This record gives sequence, C-alpha cells and structure tokens, in this order.
Amino acid sequence: MRLDETPSPNHDERRFKVDLLVLHYTGMESGQAALDRMRDPEAKVSAHYMVWEDGRVSRLVSEDRRAWHAGVSSWNGDDDLNSRSVGIEIVNGGHDCPLPGGGLPPYPADQISAVIDLSKQIVQRHGIPPVRIVGHSDIAPLRKIDPGEHFPWEQLAEAGLGLWPSEATGAGCVWMGGDPGGLNRQLASIGYAIGDVPAALRAFQRRFMPDAVTGMADARTLRRLAQVADAYSAASSPQA
Repeated sequence: MRLDETPSPNHDERRFKVDLLVLHYTGMESGQAALDRMRDPEAKVSAHYMVWEDGRVSRLVSEDRRAWHAGVSSWNGDDDLNSRSVGIEIVNGGHDCPLPGGGLPPYPADQISAVIDLSKQIVQRHGIPPVRIVGHSDIAPLRKIDPGEHFPWEQLAEAGLGLWPSEATGAGCVWMGGDPGGLNRQLASIGYAIGDVPAALRAFQRRFMPDAVTGMADARTLRRLAQVADAYSAASSPQA
C-alpha cells in the first residue's frame, strides 16, 4: 500500500478516544477534485485518508487529530463522531456522478484491497470493534447515502472488518408487528438513530440488503434486521 502525505489544514483537537471507523465515498467527478476540496481551508471538510482507484492512499490528517468528515451524526447514542473516529474517503463518484447509463461506478479491486489493508491497520491501532465500523449513511441516514449500496461490505466482513451474518431463512427472532417498538429497538441495538425510522431502515438496507433499498419493513427486511441485530448483540456482549 503506497502512502502519500497530502496535508489538509482542516482539523482540530479530539475530545474523545478513537473507537469508530467511518467509510465514505467522495461523490465527485475525480479524486483530484475531492483532494483539492479537502485541502481547501474555505471548504472546512477533510478526512484522515483518501484511497484512490489504483490503491494509492493519501494521508490528509494525522489520526491523533479530529478531521471534519462525519458532520451531524450519531451512532449507538454517541455524537461528535468526528472526535471519536478515523475517516476514510474512497474515490468513487457514487450517486452524484453515476456512469453514463445511470449505474453506480464500481469500486476497483485494487482500491478495495487498499481500503481493507488500511482499515485493518487503523482497527488494530485503536482497538475498534466490528460493531463500530460504519458507513456515512449509517451514522447520518437523513443526510447521507455513501459509501452506497454498491460498496462491498460483505467482502470487508470476510476480511475481518465488520459483521455480515448469513441470510439463512428463519434465522433470528423476527419482529412481526405484535410489539410496536420491536423494529425500533432492533435498529437502535445495531447503532442506528431512530428519529426517522424509514431513513434508518433505508440506511440498514443500503448496507445489509443492497438489492432492496426501500425503507419498507417487509418480511425479508424484518428477518434480515433480526439476524443483524442478533449478530451485533453477540459481538457487543462482554464475553464476545
């Protein structure tokens, strides 16, 4: 993994210990445009790292400093996530700059390999648990949809980053409507803010059901939600 130093002035002091990794896509026409913006003091945005399509990594902010990437966000009841997290921007046009036919641009294999290598180093340095590896859409579901439903979360989980429970039919305890708060509790137990449940559900689907981002609590979504909630609960328990 090639690491280039490309310092950004956009950072300040942390208020909390790092215990969260946040993944983003740049959502711009090019990596250079994204890099220029994150190094512009007028923009007031940054990340700790940016990963290019060919796997090169640019470091903008030292991990001991608070980069400005998460914005207004929360996870598992925590706020000021910039103070708690390391942020990685991944060069990808996403929904803002789709392919000519309207599809989402792919994440190249070399890029994902670099994201995995970099993320493993960050997780090891800070002791970040699997339940604290998130996408921007997870922590800000009302505002953000990156790194998108085309991001290979399952591949990261196979590499030991995050969780991806199997979708075996019937697995988990599925909420079927008898308990009006059950769906909310399961989303919150994973970490989602539930001020807007459909938005939180779309963020959940974007990550764990990328072929069905509807915001609707159909039977498959409820089953998948129960599976993921069970996995997160098990990973968060003291004996995990």
